[in-house]
Amino acid sequence: MAELLIPITVFVLAAFVGFEVITKVPPTLHTPLMSGSNAISGITIIGAIIAAGEDVGAVGAVLGFLAVTFATINVVGGFLVTDRMLEMFKKDRP
Repeated sequence: MAELLIPITVFVLAAFVGFEVITKVPPTLHTPLMSGSNAISGITIIGAIIAAGEDVGAVGAVLGFLAVTFATINVVGGFLVTDRMLEMFKKDRP
């Protein structure tokens, strides 16, 4: 039970700090901040690939595959939002 208490504590504290940081961001900066952080979170793909590669059975393989899929969607979405946001600032060329 003690080895499970530390990860749960870290998760709860990270969720609380993340919520507090995001709620303090002004609306004008929210989209650039979130699109940038989604794009940077490509590191989660590496962790998901490592988790999917572990030999822990069928359930682990399915969860690993889902983790890779959702992490990839997150990164691609971050890049698309960033690209769309940057398009708004480009000047039209004749």
